[in-house]
Amino acid sequence: MTSETKIDTIVRVAARGDGMTADGRHAAFSAPGDTLAADGTVIPGPHHQTPPCVHFPTCGGCQLQHLDDQAYAEFVTDRIASALDGQDLSAPIRTPHISPERSRRRATLHAEAKGGKITLGFTAEKAHTIVDIKECWILDPRLFALVQPLRQLLKRLNFRRRADIHLTLADQGADILITGFAPEGLPAAEALTKFCEDHKIARVAFDDGLGPETRWEPDAVTITLGGVPVPLPPASFLQATPDGEAALTAAVLEAIGKPGTVADLFAGLGTFTLAIPAKVYAAEGARDALGSLKSAAHRTQRPVYPEHRDLYRRPMTVAELDRFDAVVIDPPRSGAREQATALAECKTPVIAYVSCNPTSFARDAKELCDAGWRIDWVQPVGQFRWSTHVELAAKFVR
Repeated sequence: MTSETKIDTIVRVAARGDGMTADGRHAAFSAPGDTLAADGTVIPGPHHQTPPCVHFPTCGGCQLQHLDDQAYAEFVTDRIASALDGQDLSAPIRTPHISPERSRRRATLHAEAKGGKITLGFTAEKAHTIVDIKECWILDPRLFALVQPLRQLLKRLNFRRRADIHLTLADQGADILITGFAPEGLPAAEALTKFCEDHKIARVAFDDGLGPETRWEPDAVTITLGGVPVPLPPASFLQATPDGEAALTAAVLEAIGKPGTVADLFAGLGTFTLAIPAKVYAAEGARDALGSLKSAAHRTQRPVYPEHRDLYRRPMTVAELDRFDAVVIDPPRSGAREQATALAECKTPVIAYVSCNPTSFARDAKELCDAGWRIDWVQPVGQFRWSTHVELAAKFVR
């Protein structure tokens, strides 16, 4: 077979979503088992499905809708295995938990007014252009049902610029924060009130650069974590899907066993803190999130001891960590380089590490393993279905 007629097989999907052959050729929107002709033509194989959404692949909300469930699960596993391999590490990786379609309870859409039309949706892949979505296979239907009413609302509010719309499903319904714009005047206030009443909105806030200003909140907005209603500040971080949160929580509880005392680092609103049946020290750098956790724990008499602490500037020391039977850590995407050094040397029996970035996780895992820790197992979680974003929970033991 000449080079002009050579056909290669796609064997894996790389971190950014391109298919790869064994000899390193890349092909966009290809799946394992596809064949790649010399001219770059992709011939679909057994794991190449027809993307369900009409906006794929233009919309940047999804990158991998062309993969069937098996191929997508393998991609999630491979992302973690490849990141570990890059640090000369390996670990038992469990079967991934994949969130179902149309289950996202949190998302940020973008809006733009141009030519008398309001465009609302996700940005295009690798571009700033907004895709005006008519359907969405990842958003919870309760959030997607607000897309067209939001277009109409923005027009009534005399919206003439570009803004971001943060949507979250709270206990009381949809929580909306619009950043980059704030309406003025009585007609705008009346239009906003009607929109909220008609669609049973839990809260609407605007942030034009000076911080969120709530314009509608008939009842205090909460999110239930660990069975406890927690006050929800606008656009607070939550796990993207309820079932993804449940999978990560179950993995954390399995990892730590039945400790008497636990340190929860980067505790946020208390996703793991409030699910742990033990005394929990909760460290968090965001004051609004920590205040919500503190309020919820106090109201329910949970044995939680919150502290406002920037773990990048003031990581916990070895001596502090040694006091705990287990440590839970869930850092941002950049990982916990500053905290990992003390974790590596501490005497706590077990660490449950939750990560939203396999690369920074593998870097921190390398420091732990070099100090004598071992990765007992890794539980992958694909909350951001059909995207290249992968999460995990891992158990470290001595």
